[in-house]
Amino acid sequence: MFLADWTDALFIHFRFDPAFLQPKIPLELDLFEGSAFISLVAFTQRRLRPSWGGPATEMLGTPLAQHAFLNLRTYVRQGNQRGIYFMAEWISNRLAVLIGPAMYGLPYRLGRLNYRTSVGRSSRRVRAGSGEFFCRASWDGAAAPRICPAGSEAEFLLERYAAFTLRDGVLRKFQIAHAPWRQTAAQVRVDRSDLLGLALPPPCAAHYSPGLVDVRIGRPQRLADANPHESLCPNR
Repeated sequence: MFLADWTDALFIHFRFDPAFLQPKIPLELDLFEGSAFISLVAFTQRRLRPSWGGPATEMLGTPLAQHAFLNLRTYVRQGNQRGIYFMAEWISNRLAVLIGPAMYGLPYRLGRLNYRTSVGRSSRRVRAGSGEFFCRASWDGAAAPRICPAGSEAEFLLERYAAFTLRDGVLRKFQIAHAPWRQTAAQVRVDRSDLLGLALPPPCAAHYSPGLVDVRIGRPQRLADANPHESLCPNR
């Protein structure tokens, strides 16, 4: 349905006890070696455009084409389908805040996002209302980004090609397709995270990627009405 480039991506991962997390998620958790994970992904989307029509239809997507994201996600299964479940997403585009939830059920929230990246280091700051998220990251800027090793924790966390959302009691799924992430292990210090409404443990892993081009985003599919569950990330 759409194409986009996802650039300057920082992944920050946190390990959680499945017994704590499962009651708050409307799908079965996907575990790695018995652990559940929540991840923050801070990146910039560029050139969002319809997948058909070439330059003419790309012009139609200009008001939505480029803005920063901070998404909060966990890892789930639906039968044999493995994917991510979006708990919350902060973006800087007011029009997208209206359209994304209506089309895809995405949990968009308007924020002020300031991302700075230089060779081997980055800072990410997101503000919304009185809440703030701020972190600093570093990595080996001379190292060539690599595809995640098969069967690794990094592959489990990064290589996901289905996304699930819940809005107004309706569960939805959409597929994505792209080349494998090329990433470098990073070190992250989180200085402030009250924006999230969630107490985070120290990060267990982090990755930086320069990004992807021509990510293919499928149509949303309505799955079912979901059972009520306790919200882990209240609206702010």
